[in-house]
Parts: sequence; structure tokens; C-alpha cells
Amino acid sequence: MQFIDLKAQYQASRALIDARIHAVLDHGQYIMGPEVAELESRLAEYSGARHCITVASGTEALIISLMALGVGPGDEVITTPFSFIATAEAIVLVGACPVFVDIDPATCNIDAALIEAHITKRTRAIMPVSLYGQPADMDEINAIAKRHGLAVVEDAAQSFGASYRGKKSCNLSTIGCTSFFPSKPLGCYGDGGAIFTSDDVLAAAMREIRVHGQSRRYVHTRLGVGGRMDTLQCAIVLAKLERFEWELAERAKVATLYDTLLSGRVRLVARGPERTSAYAQYTVVIEERERLQAALHAAQIPTAVHYPVPIHMQPAYRHLCQNADCPIALEMAGCVISLPMGPFLSPDCVRQVAATLLRATCIAPPESDPAIALSL
Repeated sequence: MQFIDLKAQYQASRALIDARIHAVLDHGQYIMGPEVAELESRLAEYSGARHCITVASGTEALIISLMALGVGPGDEVITTPFSFIATAEAIVLVGACPVFVDIDPATCNIDAALIEAHITKRTRAIMPVSLYGQPADMDEINAIAKRHGLAVVEDAAQSFGASYRGKKSCNLSTIGCTSFFPSKPLGCYGDGGAIFTSDDVLAAAMREIRVHGQSRRYVHTRLGVGGRMDTLQCAIVLAKLERFEWELAERAKVATLYDTLLSGRVRLVARGPERTSAYAQYTVVIEERERLQAALHAAQIPTAVHYPVPIHMQPAYRHLCQNADCPIALEMAGCVISLPMGPFLSPDCVRQVAATLLRATCIAPPESDPAIALSL
């Protein structure tokens, strides 16, 4: 069993992917080839945002967004400590300081009710993370930002394809950023990412920043980075887009089966109201994680922990956040575990994972549930 089966995904889309790759090899425009503009147009249409700017990675998407907003030394950006390091890393790399707000224990997303108390005269932006594939409480966050004149940058590295109150993730705030890392719901075969906005001025700035600040060839009007997404990776994402809605639906089916088998027996990361999830991960909350991981490993079931150490406790970041008080994030870091997930995970495999987990937790399935009992 694979944690996420990228080989099966490739086989299902092999003809589309191979054709797209060979088209790039034939025309030879490996940087800023026609597939780049095509993908940007397709993704903008999908998200509902006016602009999409492809970039070299999800991390570059965050950095370029903050640069376009003018965030820099002396500024603060409010974010969550319970995320991949890139969220805070981008803030620090532009010279600003991350201000960590604790998370909602139900969803593990930033607790919107705690944000306003952390705003100071130095705050320039709020960067919520749509963790595990579902958007944070974006309406509440946007309302806070509007009251204080702040930008909102959604770190949607895990949630492209999810929706919130009828709108797509990446089109829920001033700027949305996503990642096409191979294991993401929509992934390429290397690094890649995209930025979304409906602000024409910000879009123009971000397009310049990603090519070393160029407004035209060899004319550099602002500081920039080498942040382009290469043509081959754009071609691969274009091929995968053809089956993306089907894959999202299959991920949702897997999650629903996990919910049915585990609900009431294992603590689940909750899904908030009026939103969907892209199910980048399927995560549960358990005690004695190491022992249970060992039991799953013995049954050849892979697991992962997203994330074992909150950012404010990481050695490179402790000096930046000595006053951070995030007990929920610290608690969740000690007991979350992500189970195999993906559009090609069979119902039998899901039942095997659930059965093994329940057996390891010494929770006997009810006799009325043969779906699990037959797997024990």
C-alpha cells in the first residue's frame, strides 16, 4: 500500500502526460513556453480569480506575494504555527516577523477568533493556511483584515480544488498561493506553484518579480527572484487537469469511507461548515502515536505526521517568537497522524487501514459493522 500512489495516477493519465511532455520536447521552449500561459489561463478560469501567475514552487508563491505587497523589515505577518515551515519561512525571508496565533482544536486551522488580539501597528498581512485540504474561516479572517486595512494571503498549498461558501480556494482573499509538489492534490513531477489574485496591480508586480523584477527584457524595475515554473512542469499539470475533478471526487469518497469506519471511535480532524476539502491528507488525532504508527508499519501501512513540531518551537524560529502562546498547536503536534489517501486507494485498503488502527487502539468494532469486522 502506498501513502499516495503516484505511479497509479501516472498510469491512469499516461497518454495525456506523455503527449504533453513530448509536445514541449518538440517545440523546445523550456522556459516560458506556450504551456505556461495556457495553464495560467486554465487555472484562473477554474479558480474564478482574474489572474494566475505560475511560479517555481509554493514557497516562491508566498515570497513573491509578500514582496508584491511590500512586506519587509519591521513588518509583522499573522499566521499559524501548525503548518509546513515554508509558511513562516517566506515571511522571514522577506525580512518580516511571523506572529503566531493558535489553532482551532477541531479543524487544526488558525483560530480566527484569536487573530484580532495579535494585530499591532506593525501588522501588514494575515496568512491563514488551508490545512489538510480545507479552507480556514476565510470570511471571518477577511472581515478582520478589512477592519484593520490588512491584506490576506491564503496559503492554499494543500487545498487547490476545495471550496468555501461557493468560491474556490485560492480565490478567497487578496492573494491565494498553491503548490504543485508531486504529492499535492494537483501535482507536477518536480517543484511548481501558482499565485492567484483579482488585483491587476498586484498581478503585474508579481509577474515582474518572478523574472528578476523585469518589466521588459533587461529592464529591471523592482527587486525580483528567479521564480518561473518551467514549461515541462506546466505541461504535466495541464495533463493532470483533465482528470482533476474525478480525482477530487474519488478523494472525497475515500474520506467518507474513513469517516464512516472511524467516526465515534477515533477523534477525527473536523470539516468546517459550508466548505469542501481537497483531502491532501486524511488526518486523525490519537494518543500513543508512536506505538500505533509501529503497529500500522508492521501491517505495511504507511503513515505520516503533519506536523510533529510547531513552527514556533523550531530551533531556527524560537528567537522570533519568544512570546508565542500556542498550546493547542503543541498538543496537536503530539497526536496527529495522517493515513493513506488518494484517488486510487481502494475501499478494501481503506477498510484494512481502519481495521488495523482500531485493533491497535484496542477499540473493538461493533458487531453490526461487518465492513470493519471482516478485516480484523
